[in-house]
Amino acid sequence: MNPSTPHPQRRHLTRAELRRRRRRRAIRRVAGLTLMLCVAAGGVSFLLTRRAAIPSASAASAAPLPAQSAPQEAAASSVPENTAPSNALGLTADEARALLADPLMVLVNHTNKMPDDYTFDTKECGSATAVNKTLQTAACDAFLAMQKAAAADGVTVWMQSGYRSVKYQTSLYEKKTQYYLNKGYDNAAAKEKAAAVVNPPGYSEHNCGLAADLNSPERTGLDEGFENTAAFRWLCAHAGDYGFILRYPKDAEDKTEIIYEPWHWRYVGVENAARINASGLCFEEYIQTLRDIAAEG
Repeated sequence: MNPSTPHPQRRHLTRAELRRRRRRRAIRRVAGLTLMLCVAAGGVSFLLTRRAAIPSASAASAAPLPAQSAPQEAAASSVPENTAPSNALGLTADEARALLADPLMVLVNHTNKMPDDYTFDTKECGSATAVNKTLQTAACDAFLAMQKAAAADGVTVWMQSGYRSVKYQTSLYEKKTQYYLNKGYDNAAAKEKAAAVVNPPGYSEHNCGLAADLNSPERTGLDEGFENTAAFRWLCAHAGDYGFILRYPKDAEDKTEIIYEPWHWRYVGVENAARINASGLCFEEYIQTLRDIAAEG
C-alpha cells in the first residue's frame, strides 16, 4: 500500500440506522427460513404421495388378482365332493346287494327259509358233551381261534350245539310242540309257541351251519343264566373280532321273534360282524336295511 494514500474515513451508523439494518437482517433470515421449510415440506409430501401411488413389490405380489382368482374359484366349485351315501349304513346299492349275496349273510328265520340250494362243508369243533359238534368249515375255524384266545385270557368257552340237519330240527320242533300241547294249548297255538323257542325245520340257523350254542363250565345249561358268566362277558367284548354276533339280543324279540338267547351266536365273518355291531341293529333289521338300500338302486 502507498503510504501516502490517505485512509478512508469510516462513518459510524447512527442508532436509528443500526435498528433498521437489524430489522432488515431479521426479515431476511425469517424469509429464508420460511422458504427452506416450504421446500422441505413440499419434498416430503411429494415423496409420500409417490410412495403411496407405487406399491411395493411384496405388496404387489401379495395382492390377489380378481381376473385370475375368479376362474380358479369357478374350477374349485365345479369339482364334485366325494360324499358317502346318506342312508343309515352309508352303503351304495351295489354294496348292499353284494352283502346280501354273501353266503355268510344268509337270513334264516320264521319267514325266511334256508335256500334249497344252500350247500356247505362242515368241520367238528364241539365239546365232548356237544349234541351237534360241527359248523361250516369257516365258522368252525373261527370258533377254534376264538376259543383259543379266550383260553389265553383264562376263560373257557365250549360249543354245545352247532349244525343240525333238517331231520334233526324236525324232531326238536315236534317235541317242543308236544310240550305246549301237553300244557293245554290247541295245535295252532302250540306250534306258534314252539316256534318262538325252536324254529321249524328249514327255518333254523342251525340248519345252515353258522349258528353255535355256546356254554362254559360256569353254566352248562343253555339258558339266560349264561349272561352272568365270564365266558359271556368275554364273548361280548371279543366275539366280533372272530366274526360272531349275538344273534338274539335282549330287547329285540319283536324284530327276531325269538326270545333273548345269550348263548346263541352266529358266524357272519369278521368284516360283516364289525358292520353289524357298529350299526346297533339286530340281524333282521340289518338285512332289511340292506334290502331297502339295494332297492333304491
